[in-house]
Amino acid sequence: MNEETRDPSALHTPVLLQRCLELLAPAASRPGAVVVDATLGMGGHSEALLAAHPGLTVIGLDRDPEALALAGRRLARFGDRAVPTHAVYDEIADAVRGAGHRRIDGVLFDLGVSSLQLDDAERGFAYAQDAPLDMRMDQERGETAAQVLAEAPEGRLRAIFERYGEEPLAARYARAIVAARAEAPIERSGQLVEILQRATPAAVRDQRHPAKRVFQALRVEVNGELAALERAIPAALDLLGLGGRIVVMAYQSLEDRLVKRELARRSRSTAPAGLPVELPEHRPEFRLLTRGAELAGEDERAINPRAIPVRLRAAERTREAS
Repeated sequence: MNEETRDPSALHTPVLLQRCLELLAPAASRPGAVVVDATLGMGGHSEALLAAHPGLTVIGLDRDPEALALAGRRLARFGDRAVPTHAVYDEIADAVRGAGHRRIDGVLFDLGVSSLQLDDAERGFAYAQDAPLDMRMDQERGETAAQVLAEAPEGRLRAIFERYGEEPLAARYARAIVAARAEAPIERSGQLVEILQRATPAAVRDQRHPAKRVFQALRVEVNGELAALERAIPAALDLLGLGGRIVVMAYQSLEDRLVKRELARRSRSTAPAGLPVELPEHRPEFRLLTRGAELAGEDERAINPRAIPVRLRAAERTREAS
């Protein structure tokens, strides 16, 4: 089925939609408000925001041209209030300036791989389906997962699986991949799954699928996700005007820890210890809007399994930077 006939609303159910709308409403409802949907995907969150706030402009970023085309059709009825933009989220400052703005009122990050990418077997994201090992969110640039597996030294593979997948069998899997690629190129997800299955002790195979963490790690490596996120969150916070709000949904612990750390840093006083009075320039720039990370409710998790691992955090700018 081609892009023109696919219905984006049928392909994707936005996670924690009502909670995102609630958290962003005070900022999105301001006259002439601008919100950045840093992970536009198929446009579900953006559509709901634009429908709820008639004066709002949404700049939607996505690195995947296919997702942009689908979201563009979905948001076409909002005219120039919807600004789909081909960009990775760490390019947020350039995208905002390119749309003619200096500051924004809100920003939403819905991290991880999208339903569109997971459900398209030929993209190679899902270990349950045999497909070419691509895993690029933007298929027009960058190395594929197959190229990483073919060219990375054993030590680098081990480091990728340990850091981005938190895989305890990283060394064993890296050895097995290097041995297997000496016999034949590893070009399909089915081949990789078979190699990992053979390298996994039976007791571990009974507990979890051997490929889950390796596939996650390869996806993060191929798309530079954590490095981009490390740049994107501070850049987004810097763009928010007074009263502006950020909402971030993470689906794996590495992302969530990074988000938690940056939001915590920005919401702490910078006053030196022992100072009798906190000077205005030392007051926190942000206040947290959630106590810890919020989870999806049982009802949503039952209807939408992709909401099960979500961790939502949010903050509001309370002071301009010095």
